[in-house]
Amino acid sequence: MIKALILIGGPLKGTRFRPLSLEIPKPLFPVAGYPMIYHHIAACSKVKEIKEIILIGFYQPNDALNKFITSSQKEFRIQIRYLQEYTALGTAGGIYHFRDQILTGNPEYFFVLNSDVCGDFPLQDMLDFHKRRPDGSYGTVLATEATRQQSLTYGCIVEDQDTHEVLHYVEKPETFVSTLINCGIYLFSPQIIQTLEVAFKKNLEENYNFDFNLPSKEVIRLEQDVLLPLAGDRKLYVYQTKKFWSQLKSAGAAIYANRHYLAIYRARDCDKLAVSGDNKPTIVGDVFIHPSAVVHHSAVLGPNVTIGRNVVVGEGVRVRESIILEGATLQDHCCILYSIVGWHCTVGVWTRVEGTPNDPNPNKPFAKLEIPSMFTNDGKLNPSITVIGSDVQVPPEVIILNSIVLPHKDLAGCYKNQIIL
Repeated sequence: MIKALILIGGPLKGTRFRPLSLEIPKPLFPVAGYPMIYHHIAACSKVKEIKEIILIGFYQPNDALNKFITSSQKEFRIQIRYLQEYTALGTAGGIYHFRDQILTGNPEYFFVLNSDVCGDFPLQDMLDFHKRRPDGSYGTVLATEATRQQSLTYGCIVEDQDTHEVLHYVEKPETFVSTLINCGIYLFSPQIIQTLEVAFKKNLEENYNFDFNLPSKEVIRLEQDVLLPLAGDRKLYVYQTKKFWSQLKSAGAAIYANRHYLAIYRARDCDKLAVSGDNKPTIVGDVFIHPSAVVHHSAVLGPNVTIGRNVVVGEGVRVRESIILEGATLQDHCCILYSIVGWHCTVGVWTRVEGTPNDPNPNKPFAKLEIPSMFTNDGKLNPSITVIGSDVQVPPEVIILNSIVLPHKDLAGCYKNQIIL
């Protein structure tokens, strides 16, 4: 028997996802028509040995989270439950705190997945790989290749090319270490709890020094406190994937993830994608339309568009590389490009909402999505996708370009490179 843990964090996280994370917990933000962690659960459900999925975080239980858990249990026919941390315990503190619940039933292994990554998760391949490792191995880390420069912003792994043992691990090194980076997906044996216990006791001892620069005694960092001491000890291994993977830490990353999840639908679950036809909108590339949405047959959608629940799309509307969230109304002949239109927004007739794509450099092999800071060095807003928060009214015949609009606004004109508070 195997379990899966999904680390969903809490309300103090996801600041780069605002204003979208103001309305809903970030892990429930819909990408390609489904909450972000739905894709994690779907991947876990394909591993037959997984009998339980545990969400760990410090969000207060709420209706949205409870409904999601209930609907996911019914759809995937797997037990899912949420364990709430009493405070932010770090990337491994929750695993140690809830160790008794995790080890109930004597699981042979357990997966650990960070919620703020997206990808074509090769969990079964990781499991098969880990089972072939020597007895006594504690875990396997999913890794992928990055560019030399980008690797400095990730956890870097040095492996033995023959045995795939992790020889060295550094989290966000100051100088180049390796182009092999940590994907934030792990498979652990129950023995890993011993390493967590050592880290926890060490934190307790250091806390007696009352050094306020040290992390709280309850916090255990999976990367620094667990992976680092295991590296080079023949207990930690790395499985490298060449499939799609990316961090999902910003709204721009959501557009990028939306594109790739739609491509996965095309390869494995094409019934989820819309098709052109008589009295239907024109579909270009991969497009997801929720069954409750009302889309005029003259609209042109795609490529890489998600139309959410109860969305209304008017006559002659053009949407490309965008996510339109639940209850939004796109009035006749408006144009939405590289943008996220929030819940229950209205975009007026002949209005243009446009952002700037932020894709990886196609000329650099293994390049990952860059997540730039919101502002340039001279204080200007970095060009990025346009994000319109919930319940925003965008008037007719205006242009909104490279802007972020906070919720509950009635816009009066055109905006370019602005944050509208």
